[in-house]
Amino acid sequence: MLRLRPPAADEGPALTELCLRSKAVHGYDAAFIEACRAELTVDPARPGAAIMVAEIDGVPAGVAELLFEDGEAELAKLFTEPGLQGRGVGKALLDWARNEAAGRGAPALVLDADPGAAAFYERCGAVLTGRTPSGSIPGRTLPQYRLPLKGVVAP
Repeated sequence: MLRLRPPAADEGPALTELCLRSKAVHGYDAAFIEACRAELTVDPARPGAAIMVAEIDGVPAGVAELLFEDGEAELAKLFTEPGLQGRGVGKALLDWARNEAAGRGAPALVLDADPGAAAFYERCGAVLTGRTPSGSIPGRTLPQYRLPLKGVVAP
């Protein structure tokens, strides 16, 4: 059974490895994944962040991280364990992120997507707004999306 919970204080390294495994499913080599490590590091004590872990049968299945600044909500991370993709984990985490952001008064979620995940966000209603430089790979750009929160009922 899928359940959402906050991360444990010492869970950052394991969640970081989950993010890196998830990123790798898009066909990137080990050097590329290692170049993304700093950006994909999960710190449960990160100031200004809200982090949620999805677990199935007590095992972490995914993680999402929101950052809030000046009334804006950024979906900084959303990753699922590769063997569990397509089972609703990402959708559950995105629904949490939408509700959390709406509850804090944000008009939309903004996010930079891996090109391999772009179709997922589009199916969920995100609108492509442009491209943004990668925080990990110089010269690379990522599709940038906005997911309107109008009508989302916060818990």
